[in-house]
Amino acid sequence: MVVCESHDSLPRVQLLFFFILPLLLLQGRVAAQVNATTDPNEVLALNTILERLGLSTSSQWNFNDNPCTGVAIDQTPINNLNPGIKCDCTYNNNNTCHITHLKVYALNVYGLVPEELQNLPYLFDLNLAQNYLTGSLPAVLGNLTNLQYLSLGINALSGPIPPQLGNLRRLVSLSISNNYFNGSVPPEFGNLRNLEQWYMDSSGLSGELPQNLSNLRNLHTVWASDNNFIGRIPDYIGTWTNLTILRFQGNSFQGPIPPSFANLIQMIDLRIGDILNGSSSLDFISNMTSLSTLVLRNNKISDTIPLNFQPYNGLTFLDLSFNNITGQVPQSLFNLRSLAFLFLGNNSLTGSLPRQKSTALMNMYCASIDRSSIMILIQHATLFICRDLSYNQLSGSYPSWVSQGNLQLNLVANNFVIDDSNNSNLPSGLNCLQRSIPCHRGSPIYSSFAIECGGSRVIRSSDNTVYEIDNANLTTASYYVTDSTRWAVSSVGHFMDAAAPSYVRASQSEFLGTRDTELFLTARLSPSSLRYYGLGLENGNYTIKLQFAEIAYPDVFPDFPDLATWQSLGTRLFNIYIQDDLKERDFDIRKQAGGRSIVAVSKEYTVLVTDNFLEIHFFWSGKGTCCLPTQGSYGPLISSISVSPAFTPTVSNRLPSSKKNRAGLIAGISVGVLVLGLLALCGVIFIRQRKRILNEEAVLTGLDVKPFVFSYAELRAATEDFSSSNILGEGGFGLVFKGILSNGRKVAVKKLSTTSHQGKGQFLTEIATISAVQHRNLVKLHGCCVDEENQILVYEYLENRSLDQIIFVQGREICILIGQTVSIYYWV
Repeated sequence: MVVCESHDSLPRVQLLFFFILPLLLLQGRVAAQVNATTDPNEVLALNTILERLGLSTSSQWNFNDNPCTGVAIDQTPINNLNPGIKCDCTYNNNNTCHITHLKVYALNVYGLVPEELQNLPYLFDLNLAQNYLTGSLPAVLGNLTNLQYLSLGINALSGPIPPQLGNLRRLVSLSISNNYFNGSVPPEFGNLRNLEQWYMDSSGLSGELPQNLSNLRNLHTVWASDNNFIGRIPDYIGTWTNLTILRFQGNSFQGPIPPSFANLIQMIDLRIGDILNGSSSLDFISNMTSLSTLVLRNNKISDTIPLNFQPYNGLTFLDLSFNNITGQVPQSLFNLRSLAFLFLGNNSLTGSLPRQKSTALMNMYCASIDRSSIMILIQHATLFICRDLSYNQLSGSYPSWVSQGNLQLNLVANNFVIDDSNNSNLPSGLNCLQRSIPCHRGSPIYSSFAIECGGSRVIRSSDNTVYEIDNANLTTASYYVTDSTRWAVSSVGHFMDAAAPSYVRASQSEFLGTRDTELFLTARLSPSSLRYYGLGLENGNYTIKLQFAEIAYPDVFPDFPDLATWQSLGTRLFNIYIQDDLKERDFDIRKQAGGRSIVAVSKEYTVLVTDNFLEIHFFWSGKGTCCLPTQGSYGPLISSISVSPAFTPTVSNRLPSSKKNRAGLIAGISVGVLVLGLLALCGVIFIRQRKRILNEEAVLTGLDVKPFVFSYAELRAATEDFSSSNILGEGGFGLVFKGILSNGRKVAVKKLSTTSHQGKGQFLTEIATISAVQHRNLVKLHGCCVDEENQILVYEYLENRSLDQIIFVQGREICILIGQTVSIYYWV
């Protein structure tokens, strides 16, 4: 029962006080704001600022030269206005308005930061980010002492940081990231005691961090990667005990990591990388049990992994790669249910792999997912649990979990013994990439190869070099060895913070500086380490030709070739090693191309091959911008590779053949029989082939894009005569079979049932639709068969099972999206 108190007993005066008076006051305040006028000096300053930035005032908030009207004073948030202002009209008895917010965000405005900003002294929030502002920062910004939020990131600003910014003592958030500043951080920044968020990654700053910054005890977020900071990482950072996020990658710091970091027990996201020298231990992380992301990559850490990782039950991402970590991999690390990404590669770990591993699905994408992310959820739930253990000294046999369906696993360059009993659990060819390099060692058969990186078709270049396909599905921790064992590739790393990371980039541009544009239409990327290998090469000197073109950063607006854009401010830097010898440090493709994108760049090296093995290594050392033009835009990029001998080869360079050469009597007898048989067979084949071609043309008439046509005999052989043991599933169309083509490619063969109601029209519609739509989350159509009465579709074969198999597995945590809400369930 609900009891409501009657207001009849209340005196009328109380009714007036509780209901009518507040309405009158609110109405009076609104009227006062409408009648208030903007400070004339601020009106003049605002109009001058907008004029210098090439912008016009908005009709929403500039009425009769009084900008503090309309949306500038109502409840509309500043996030909905661009350009936009907000005002406070409570000054001088509600007669005067002052501008408190000014936003000009991501409009690609040009010019200098206007000094007239100093004439807006009541500014609380100034956002000029993601434009193309140039020149130095005016010192007069230090006069805006009411500022709490200052965002100048992603511009082309240069020169030193004015020390006057240290006067902004009310500042809570400061962003100067992605600019071209020089010099060091002013010691005066130690006065910013209220600062909570500081973004200065890729800002161009250098030198040692001043001691005065020890005063910044309220900081909880610091991004300071990709600068040229030198000296020791300051010990006083350990007194910033409110820190939850710290990024210190790609600088020039000396080690070790300060033991005082053990005080940062609230840390959630810690990324330190690329320390130049000085050995560090892992002791400082012992109390950071709130960690979700821990990256300690390339830091010369000399330690063993803690045996007990159970307290880190929220850890989803752990990267300890490229260090000097020894000992064994603890079982507790593989028992963490939340740990989705584990990178331990390029250390000195020994022993065998842990025998057990948590079977929980990765749930790191469940924290903040919306309707548009449902495909990402499905993709990651079925594909990505990553374990990189490459380049260690691990040995022994594989545990059973290596065959888990949603696991990406890289075990390249270890000491595993791989034979027929365990080779089927992992992608083929891993035996060729162990430390002993067994394939063709001592028995070379090749003297050259060329690769179209990320490409899907063979390309013959203008110098007659044939570039092979490199369309392997490489992601976070994966490798691929060609069937011919001529070459191989290995990639590790995850594009941090990217919603839908891409490990292959494509472009349809016409590239300058080359006669072979086709070689640059695709490129392979890696967020950490990308290696290509040559196998079975004859020993001797080789010419290695690497070709690049920057396709991720546009130079200019497509329709305005003289205007740059903030998207062009990105920088890609990586190292190139060949046979473990550093050839290029901080290699910048666009710099090599004269500052231009979509321009071909070629580098050639002469390298000695020994042990019949070649390794080309592209390595990201933390430098370059991380998030331009989108999150995860960094790491090495390569378009094509060719390897040719600088000597006269003595090997055939042909693919190995398993056929034995038969001669003599057998050959003589066979020739006679074959000649007679072939004459008869040719007639039969010609008639059948002619009939099949006419049938194909009749069925496929009207399609804009003709698919590849398989013969019925080829598909019958691939599926073992459509054996029931190869059935993958069944639908209204008919049965789907697993097949293996003569070239070794696995396919899914969808055969129309004779009882199906799908006719020729629907069959052609499906071909046309799938051929026209290309998406990383959709299977590809390889071709079809329309031989006689058979209608068959041939799809890309995916190993990852169906979604229902992934969801309904005991002991797995899953995310279910309902409306705008994400629920997390644990299936028992």
